[in-house]
Amino acid sequence: MNKILVVDDEINIRLVVKEYAEFEGYEVKEAENGMQAIEMVKSEDFDLIIMDVMMPKLDGYSACKEIKKIKNIPVIMLSARGEEYDKLFGFEIGIDDYVVKPFSPKELMARIKVVIKRNSGKAETPSDKYKFEGLEIDMAGREVYVNGEKVSMTPKEYDLLFFLVKNKNLAMSRDKLLESVWGYDFFGDDRTVDTHIKMLRNSLGEYRKFIITLRGMGYKFEAEQ
Repeated sequence: MNKILVVDDEINIRLVVKEYAEFEGYEVKEAENGMQAIEMVKSEDFDLIIMDVMMPKLDGYSACKEIKKIKNIPVIMLSARGEEYDKLFGFEIGIDDYVVKPFSPKELMARIKVVIKRNSGKAETPSDKYKFEGLEIDMAGREVYVNGEKVSMTPKEYDLLFFLVKNKNLAMSRDKLLESVWGYDFFGDDRTVDTHIKMLRNSLGEYRKFIITLRGMGYKFEAEQ
């Protein structure tokens, strides 16, 4: 049975998420602030954390960063703020998904299933190594080098880059990227793809040129190996 930690200072939010999650067969623990969540992570293992952003004592972003230092647990962030900046910051610190309040509990359950499945059984990673000018990609080792310097990226940036490279020179729609990289499509948000493409381009520096925007459609990795 997968175990979930729900962290929110609003008891009603915790109760709703707990009710739906237990109905889906998950074991659910609760924390009312970031400090409490960190202490629980130190003593217990969780398959997923659902974390509110605005909380007393310690906000969700700060708590997430501290938790990632202790254990690599996937995090779905809850927030009343839906601005791109807030989502971008969350993805940069390593969250797996971002859900804006008010949310549909059924949609949240669907996202929970996807994130847990994706992290419990990582897809087989090819052992291929790629080199495009000064950009080196080691998929088996999940390492990327730009002009000899190792680049640190979020897990989803790696996944997105590897998928684009494996399908280099092929046009990929946003829906296809959502389905293949995030594992969902019907409740996905095109802006999720665009936000991560922006982050990935920043990480690749001058080699951002290999990621081509296909207006009105999606993206492709265009290069000769």
